[in-house]
Amino acid sequence: MTLILKQIFAFLKLLNSETGQHSLAAGVACGFILGMTPMLSLQSLFVFLCLFMFRIQMGAAFVTAFFFAFVAWLLDPVFHSIGGMVLETESLQGLFTSAYNLPLVPLTRFNNSIVMGSAVLTILLSPVVYIASLYVILKYREIIVARFKETKFWKAVKATSLYNWYYSYDKLFE
Repeated sequence: MTLILKQIFAFLKLLNSETGQHSLAAGVACGFILGMTPMLSLQSLFVFLCLFMFRIQMGAAFVTAFFFAFVAWLLDPVFHSIGGMVLETESLQGLFTSAYNLPLVPLTRFNNSIVMGSAVLTILLSPVVYIASLYVILKYREIIVARFKETKFWKAVKATSLYNWYYSYDKLFE
């Protein structure tokens, strides 16, 4: 529980910072993929590799994966119907048969209708999630953070010595 709280606070801190909106949006999109697809599959391993190899915000990915996992559980009937339609398509039967006979492809568990449906849906929706989260992050910083920094409360907090001590302490560990 403390790990998820730590990730939420890190996510909020990043939302309020001046940099990293693209890596934050990519983290949200990766978290969308991780949360919507089953965790024990080759697709999830690929997303984890992308998280470690590229400049993608892991805190955003883990926080959004946590929340999208609950949404995915509710969408399992939708995933089942989409995956069933894809798996029962006659023109793709030869492709699925030859793919299943390859060495690593069965680890994707694509023959499961829920896994196939969630994979198809996340592949189609992840660019939309990236663009939407980038837009929301930019608008959040433009409107909410700017207004909050203009309030008398924030100016009073910023003038305290405790804030100055924390700010200098926080700069040491960046």
